[in-house]
Formats: sequence, C-alpha cells, structure tokens
Amino acid sequence: MKYNLIYIEKAMDSQPHHELHVIFLPYPTPGHMNPMIDTARLFARHGVSVTIITTPANALPFQKAIDCDFTRGYHIRTQLVTFPAAEVGLPEGVENIKDSTSMELFYRIASGISKLKDQIKLLFQDLHPDCIVSDMCYPWTVESASELGIPRIFFYSSSYLSDCATHSILRHRPHEGLVSDTDKFTIPGFPHGIEMTRLQLPEWERITNEISGFFVPMFESESRSYGALYNSFDELESEYKQVHKSIVGIKSWSIGPVSAWVNKDDGPKVNRGQKEDLKEEPECLTWLNTKQDESVLYVSFGSLTRLSHAQLVELAHGLEHCGHNFIWVIRKKEGSENEDSFLQEFEEKMKESKKGFIIWNWAPQLLILNHPAIGGIVTHCGWNSILESLSAGLPMITWPMFAEQFYNERLLVDVLKVGVPVGVKENKFWASKDMAHVVGREEIAKAVVQLMEKEEGRETRRRARKLCDASKKTIEKGGDSYNNLMQLIDDLKSLKISKAHSRSRLDG
Repeated sequence: MKYNLIYIEKAMDSQPHHELHVIFLPYPTPGHMNPMIDTARLFARHGVSVTIITTPANALPFQKAIDCDFTRGYHIRTQLVTFPAAEVGLPEGVENIKDSTSMELFYRIASGISKLKDQIKLLFQDLHPDCIVSDMCYPWTVESASELGIPRIFFYSSSYLSDCATHSILRHRPHEGLVSDTDKFTIPGFPHGIEMTRLQLPEWERITNEISGFFVPMFESESRSYGALYNSFDELESEYKQVHKSIVGIKSWSIGPVSAWVNKDDGPKVNRGQKEDLKEEPECLTWLNTKQDESVLYVSFGSLTRLSHAQLVELAHGLEHCGHNFIWVIRKKEGSENEDSFLQEFEEKMKESKKGFIIWNWAPQLLILNHPAIGGIVTHCGWNSILESLSAGLPMITWPMFAEQFYNERLLVDVLKVGVPVGVKENKFWASKDMAHVVGREEIAKAVVQLMEKEEGRETRRRARKLCDASKKTIEKGGDSYNNLMQLIDDLKSLKISKAHSRSRLDG
C-alpha cells in the first residue's frame, strides 16, 4: 500500500495557522485502535487538522478510510513510525497485540511498542500540535504535553463504569481482608450496589505484581490530564459520568458510539476490519436470509480471546442443544489437531442440520448484527462489541474473559438490564496458559433459553431497543454526543487562541 505522505504533508503546510491541529496516538490492539481512529476521523470531519501516529502494519486496516477522507477535503493523515521488529525478536509485520499467540509473543510485541516512545516524542516536537489525544496505555504523554505547553486528553476505550470501578478499587481496596476469593464485596462510591468477587478482578488489581507497575501509572495519568474522552453516550452512562467527575476529578466528554457516527452515512456497506470491500454478499448473510426474524444467536469473543479446548467442546454442545439457530465466530489456534478435528466434525454436523453456521477468524460483524434474523449475541463484554450490539438493539448473554470486561458485565446486567449472565467466575488474561473455570453446556443452554424465549428475555430486548434509539439520536446534530464533541473542539480552539494572545503580549 502506498502512503501519499509527502503530498499530504504539503497540503498540511498550506493550512492556515489558526486551524486546530490534534495528534491521535492509538495503542495497537483492535479494541483500542478502532474507536480512536473513528474518533480522529470525526474530529477531521468537524474542521480539525488531524495526524494519527502509528506503525506501517497497524496503518493497513484503516489507511483506505483515511485516504478517502482526505480526498473528500478533510485534513487528516497518517504519520508512520518504524516498529523495531528485529530488536525485539519479531518477524516483520508483527506489530499488534492481536498477533500474540503466547505470553512470550505478547511481551515481545508490548516491548516493541514501548520502544517507539523516543520516535514519537520527536514527532510531537516536529509536528507542533495544539493537543495530544493519547490512549490510556501511554501515560508518559502527560509529561510530553506539559513540556510542549499543550493539553493531553486521556482516551479510554471502554465504559465510564469500568474506569470508575478501577479508580475506586485502587483507592479503597474493598476486596482485601475477604476470607475467600469468591466472597462478594460492593464497589465503593457507586449509585448502584454493584457486587464483585476478588476472582473477577484483573490480576493486577487483585494483588500487587510486576504488571501492576504497567497499569497503575495509566490510571494515575488520567487525573493529571486536561480531560478524558469516552466512547460512550450520556443516555447510557450519565450516572457514571458524574461518578467519574467525583472520583477522577477532571472534565470528560462522552462522544459515542463513534463507529455508528462515523459510518452512519455509509449505509449497508459498513465492513469494519476488512481491508477490501466485499465484492458479493457473504455466505453467512445468505444463510441468515433463510431464518426467521430474531431467531438466531450470534456468538463472538472478540479479536484476542482464544477459548480452551475443554471450553470449545462445552460451548459447541450447549449451542447444539439450546434449541436455537446460531452463528459462531471461532479464532483458530495454531498446532491443535485435536481441537481442529472436533471443530471440523461439529461444523459438518451443523451444515447438515442447517442449525448453525461457523465463521473462521474474521466476520462482517456489523452486517451480521444488523440483520433482522439476529435475536441476541453471546459477548465477551468488550466495549466495542457492546456498543455495536446496542446500536443494533440486541440484548446480550454476557461471558466476560479478562481486563475490565467483568465490570462491563455488571453495567449490562445490573444497571442497564440488557444482559443475561452465563456465570463466568474468574478473570483470566487471554494469553494465559492456566485453565480457567469452564462454563458447562447446561449453563450455556439455560442462558440462551432465558434470553431468547423467556419473558425476562423479551423485557431485556425491549430495553436494548430503547438504547438503540437513544444511540442514534445522540450522534445527530443537537444530540448529546454531537454537542459534547463540538464543545470539546471549541474548548481546544479557545485554549489555542488564548495561548497565542499570551505569547503575543509577551513578545510585545
């Protein structure tokens, strides 16, 4: 792929000096990158000059969209930095956390990302931005922005509730002193009595270890930032936006759902994660066309999670015997003949019965979720999948895996009441070899029946549809997310103007 960076840079040089220039620094993993790229594009569409800093392989999935925006007249470009693959013992092109298939590979990729710091700091100085919008995983950007005399905005790629929960638990340590890992505690300072167990916390929050030294500075850097940006919307999390203000103590802007916003004029062609446009209707959509409305369950665990063989077997049996059609997205693992054999046999059985459809590795998720035959989703409670499901008006079976996903489950089940829990008990890092709790086929089938058949499931669907309507209104002109974005851009413009006035007074 060619990057017309020289041409773009010349165009940038010709821009008026009063225009706001914002740098976006995404962290290379899909759950973080996708919403930040969408947010950067929204800024550009509303008159901001935007530079996205990333590495060559990480630019590939979105560069076509950036080039398209540029040809439409928006001031947006990608600035590439070189990933130190050889230095950290990686093959060329392995630059994203999703490429990890083991803990060793994960640490190498993370090490390579951390080594980009000096290159990026030099770019900050050369590009003269008016603001840095930085992923949470780059806490050092607080100091960089301070040295340049500009605001750093903390970009959080999940829910307000999950961020507030982390801050509250780090401050109050309510899980300490419990007799058992399965004893429940209530998160302090929340308007809802949200209960967790110690086992459901990320390991670095549960106990202080070497990984805590990576995460704690991230959340500490938030309170030292100019403000925080959230891919959420007020109708979804207004109470936790207020909690955030009291716990973290900085201003924040909720401008989501950014994927729905940036793609809302693209109609049915929305095709996230695919480098090329689909030339014909995917086979899974043809299969869905044969099914009744709201009769199919969509099963996906995001771009990182790989289920154990024991869990795959239980899930397959649970789906086969739950009484409902399903589409299941499976991420292939390398070197597992036993698993491949089982899944291939299962796929053949489902083809014969026409009851299930297996998709390997990548699925056109937005197209599937918005198909009328889909009646619900089994989700790992990743924030992007949650927002996409709610934007389609779909209720969820919640199956959190790691990180903040157990907090998101509590938002869906206890606060919004649009989720049915499958009963996961332990927070396990996705690349860990340790066997986590296996959810049994009976529990899986029970949750499916509850969501798809019971009265409680119908109420859950009704609430999801209401949030779907709210998610559409909030991004229209005059909606809360729209107004929040405009206010943030105006704030940054005012800061730039006052800074210029102060400098001219000093020079005078």
